[in-house]
Amino acid sequence: MRWMWIDRVVELVPARKLVAIKNVSLAEEHLHDHFAADPARGLAALPVMPASLVIEGMAQSAGILVGHAEHFKQKVILAKISRAELARDAGPGCTIRHTATIERLDAQGASTRGVIELFDHAHPELGYQPMGTIDLMFSHLDNNQGGAGRSGEAFPEHNFVFGEGFKTLLRTSGVAIPD
Repeated sequence: MRWMWIDRVVELVPARKLVAIKNVSLAEEHLHDHFAADPARGLAALPVMPASLVIEGMAQSAGILVGHAEHFKQKVILAKISRAELARDAGPGCTIRHTATIERLDAQGASTRGVIELFDHAHPELGYQPMGTIDLMFSHLDNNQGGAGRSGEAFPEHNFVFGEGFKTLLRTSGVAIPD
């Protein structure tokens, strides 16, 4: 995966819970288009983290938790977004905290519950505030598709899901990963 939507894992309780953070920066190009200024209508720019990327940050957080539970032996892929509710936006200078917990884990995959919180550095006295919830389901690709699987798609033998980007994120967060 080329795009990382979390910056650091700050807590990991194996097979139970993972907490990760994402610092939102005005240097991120996607913020400039979401939402760009519209001088013709007299609207100033309103840079916010797109909801789809907040959801992807939770998917990466929960996916790491599910993968870590099996020592990254499985190719863990997002199978379903069961629920995604976001009540506020995250803008530059905010920190998003993703807390993922495993509700069910078996040979076929896992279901996770996610809580998103927002820390606005302009108002640190407020602490982390609720931002939303995101519940996800994951599939252990090899166990459910059997190599070529029903789709006829052949998947590589190596774990392409947890590539070097994720390994670097985990190492810099102090999480031990198998070689």
